[in-house]
Amino acid sequence: MSLFKKLFSTPKKESLDKGLEKTKSTFLSKLGKAVVGKSKVDDDVLDSLEEILVSSDVGVDTTLRIIKRIEARVSKDKYVGTDELNRILREEIAGLLSETNFGTETEYSVPKDKKPYVIMVVGVNGVGKTTTIGKLAYQFKKQGLKVVLGAADTFRAAAIDQLQVWADRVDVPLVRQNMGSDPASVAFDTLSSAVNQNADVVIIDTAGRLHNKVNLMNELTKVKRVMQKVVPDTPHEVLLVLDGSTGQNAFEQAKQFTKATEVTALAVTKLDGTAKGGVVIGISDQFKIPVKYIGVGEGLDDLQVFNKIEFVDSFFSTKT
Repeated sequence: MSLFKKLFSTPKKESLDKGLEKTKSTFLSKLGKAVVGKSKVDDDVLDSLEEILVSSDVGVDTTLRIIKRIEARVSKDKYVGTDELNRILREEIAGLLSETNFGTETEYSVPKDKKPYVIMVVGVNGVGKTTTIGKLAYQFKKQGLKVVLGAADTFRAAAIDQLQVWADRVDVPLVRQNMGSDPASVAFDTLSSAVNQNADVVIIDTAGRLHNKVNLMNELTKVKRVMQKVVPDTPHEVLLVLDGSTGQNAFEQAKQFTKATEVTALAVTKLDGTAKGGVVIGISDQFKIPVKYIGVGEGLDDLQVFNKIEFVDSFFSTKT
């Protein structure tokens, strides 16, 4: 199918295949058991497929949309053999995700007309927020862009120290203050420093205290307002980091954070250690917010730009 032309370089594709190995092997194993002794896709097979998709954390709504598409395909083609099910699933999920206008990138980039391009990162503690920031800084720097980081999660000393480790590792400047400092003050200093250094990209870490949405909302609103004194219309991107290994809990976090603040992009991490990679399909379909990045391993290059075609291709690949 023309949808599945090669978009990624071989090393990047291999990294994606490896990162989705647990999800893929679990899914294909269940799919194989569902069609044992069956020659064609019938209601029983579709019922089993529905259970498999839901248990793979694709989500109920997205699963029903996929099943509906496959039912239409079966009805149109009259006879669909179970040996064709993997290919049809791959094509129909790719078709479903193609209805969104994001997930088409293959490389890291930022708009050239916004300098510095300011990304504010949100997410609860433990989802891989600091690691994501460090890897983003590495990738943007690799593209020849000048990056400045800001440690505005001032409620945890560990958050500031962890970000410093990443800043040192990637060799980019970090603007920081003491624990307990005003996050908006850190954000102001970060943008001021970035403008003075003629930086291309600014990435600001924020506190992930979701248990009190009102406080979080007020704090993030203040951070935005103060940043706009330095660079109007910032932040240009609010990136919510979600832990893919938590499955449906990632859906819930996305819902809660989007109620607390405007979120314009998503990063789904830790997909390599889980069989719940289907959550990316559901999140990509259900939220009108682009999944921009996915974490498929520990390496610096294992935070990848999310490309829906390559993702679905790797998810259903039968290559070993």
